Amino acid sequence: MSIVMRPTSIVKNERSFYNVDMPKVSSEHRAAQRQRILDAARRCFMREGFHATSMQDILTEAQLSAGGLYLYFKSKEEIIEAIAVDTLAFFSATLEELLASDDLPPLDVVLSNALRILRDRDREQPTFRVVVQVWGEVGRARRLAVQVAEAQMRTRELLGRLIEGYQARGDLDPDAPVERIAQMLIAIMMGYVAQCALLGDTDVDAFVAGLRPLLDARLRAPSE
Repeated sequence: MSIVMRPTSIVKNERSFYNVDMPKVSSEHRAAQRQRILDAARRCFMREGFHATSMQDILTEAQLSAGGLYLYFKSKEEIIEAIAVDTLAFFSATLEELLASDDLPPLDVVLSNALRILRDRDREQPTFRVVVQVWGEVGRARRLAVQVAEAQMRTRELLGRLIEGYQARGDLDPDAPVERIAQMLIAIMMGYVAQCALLGDTDVDAFVAGLRPLLDARLRAPSE
């Protein structure tokens, strides 16, 4: 007869050490706990701001013990990094989905769809005001800056594919600078996020409606 050893942990009380079985934790449980902490942190950052929020505030909001929180994140910086990375990953996935179509929609439609998806997510899981705080931390947090830069590069690549698709279809000058156009589109999207964060929910259709006349206008200076 074979004996199967089960994982144990040494636990100490005031009298002695003894062995207890360690509960198995599923990946689903870990993901749920991690999300619980991030959601609690978002609410705290929304109310008090990043710097005024303490780890104890997040503990209280999440209704977790210190051990339950520090198992996932060692500091506020790690939490805000996770929020930033998750948000940027969601945005990249949104663009991937919009670009999956064989028939590219017009640029204003792509922007409308992307911004609407981001706005709907913000309504379900408030993020825009936290994202603006993340931008403020980039200058002082090197690791966060690297992660944001990597995500920005991924977004530029995706938007570059969009622009090249328009060029291949004959909708855009084939000599137009793909990289610079991608940077401009990112700035428009960041501007929408900042406007919502600072001024409140902004209607996507109204926002994009202001862009459509510019897409059709000839406002640039004559080339030399």
